[in-house]
Amino acid sequence: MWAFVIANVVIVEALFLGAGSGKNGVLTVAKFFGVHAALLMLFQLLLVARLPWLDRRIGMDRLTVWHRWVGFTLLWTVLTHATLVVLGYATLDDASMAKTFVALSGVPASLLGILAASVIVVIAVISTRALRRRLQYEVWHGLHLLLYVALGLSFVHQLLETTTFTSSAFAQAYWWILWLFAFGALLTGRLVMPLWRNAYHQFRVVAVVPESDNVVSVYVTGRHLEKLPARAGQFCIWRFPGHHHWWLANPFSLSAEPRGQGLRLTAKAVGSASAGLRNVPAGSRAFVEGPYGAFTSLHRTRPGALLIAGGVGITPVRAMLEEQGTGDVVVLYRVRSEADAVLLNEVRQLVALRGGRLHLITGRTGESGAPPFDPSVLSRLVPDVTGRDVYVCGPPAMTTAVLSSLRDLQVPARQVHAEKFGMA
Repeated sequence: MWAFVIANVVIVEALFLGAGSGKNGVLTVAKFFGVHAALLMLFQLLLVARLPWLDRRIGMDRLTVWHRWVGFTLLWTVLTHATLVVLGYATLDDASMAKTFVALSGVPASLLGILAASVIVVIAVISTRALRRRLQYEVWHGLHLLLYVALGLSFVHQLLETTTFTSSAFAQAYWWILWLFAFGALLTGRLVMPLWRNAYHQFRVVAVVPESDNVVSVYVTGRHLEKLPARAGQFCIWRFPGHHHWWLANPFSLSAEPRGQGLRLTAKAVGSASAGLRNVPAGSRAFVEGPYGAFTSLHRTRPGALLIAGGVGITPVRAMLEEQGTGDVVVLYRVRSEADAVLLNEVRQLVALRGGRLHLITGRTGESGAPPFDPSVLSRLVPDVTGRDVYVCGPPAMTTAVLSSLRDLQVPARQVHAEKFGMA
């Protein structure tokens, strides 16, 4: 992956140097930021294309974090490029920046660039944490999709800007190949593959089983499920057409090992979509995207494993317990009270079957003694923690605390595998 990134950066640098300087020094620097903004946009597409090769090695949660930071880097790169273009032409024409901006707005290539930059600024503003928390997810997600409009405008803007896109035959071939590859990956991963997979497997709900007052399990079957490339620990994005609106999609982990006969999700009611799962009728269609996630045994490096779950984060851990081999396994399950422990009996049975140990950690944080995942607590419960693969799944605050303690205990980073809730 890094070789791909570095190779493309080197090519873009070479194309920039070979295209010659701009009409003045400021416009030359503006062109430098412009070509790198184009490259960042293409990287953005690949980060959200849900390519299996990346997803199974890195995980969608980490890819989403990278997407966010690349997005803000893109914002400042685009703003710098636009500001320098206006400044460069203002210097060239000995005019004010305001007058130059108005003049450039009448040039088709510049107008498209201005519109694309405006859309990127709007998306960046609504993606700041302060505003993101005030917006409903569906509203934020709908506005975020405007980024595809910005990408289209940027592509045409670059196509009309002959000093970068068509500066040479190689440059033209390179940019066309890269844009087609990025858009092709996006369409394949986000549209073609999900549509084909659902048409092939014909997913349907066979049963809805309440696990508690606010937790429900949904059992889904389909055709040829033995060919679905799903593993314990992964998640899917679920839609139930006819029962919820199409845009009400939720990422839920598989709570049982997928063995080619059926899929099971177990969800806690935290919103309208998840709360309404108990009302999904048997026999209704399910639209499934995925499976996704790198939280699997493919990344095991040690024979022993420590599985740490918080709340409903037990669902992928419970699935992994079915897949665990003969290696020693320890499970730490953090809940407010035993009544909140989802699938506790199943977890107990699977741990006992594997000859492992289960520690149910209850109570409020800070009620007595050290925090539940303090380094001293972890080393006491699992003395050989540094010799195990550690899988952590739970709310962000808990996961952050566990990862901090694992670093303090000097558990090698390659042995730590984490998945945080909240893809957005």
